[in-house]
Amino acid sequence: MNYKLRHFIKKFDFIKTYNSPFKPPIPKLYIGETKIGTPYFLPRVWVKSKEKQGYLVPKPKKIGFDFVGLGWKTKWTDTDYRFEWSPVWSFVFFGYQIAITFVPVEVYHYWECWLYYIYHTDKTKSTKERLEQARKGFPCEWTSYSNNTEITTCYWDKILKDKWL
Repeated sequence: MNYKLRHFIKKFDFIKTYNSPFKPPIPKLYIGETKIGTPYFLPRVWVKSKEKQGYLVPKPKKIGFDFVGLGWKTKWTDTDYRFEWSPVWSFVFFGYQIAITFVPVEVYHYWECWLYYIYHTDKTKSTKERLEQARKGFPCEWTSYSNNTEITTCYWDKILKDKWL
């Protein structure tokens, strides 16, 4: 499989969440003027500059599709995941846009736990064993304070389907 095809298919990896122990992301529909970024900028194309030879300049996309995969990076280690943006499918047509953004519950924690689960658990083990491994290796527990009371939240309990709790 060539690089461009692999790169295109990778944009749809998040669809695996629908057949996983994670609650499925909820598609959020937007219809209106072009306002949803793909991911950092509004949909655009690069065209040759008329003023500077050899340069490309961005122009708003008139008509077209964009398929944006899950945006993430690692920070300090190979398991220190940082969520950046949810997957988006976008269609623009002369200043108007139809966009579907796939947004799960607890969006930041969800995608970071998902990435750990798919990249750092043993795929030869059962789903239950993989979840145990993920919860141990990537606890995703956060402590907050309210009125001098400590509150600890385990986000795994919020993002997994009831069957897997």
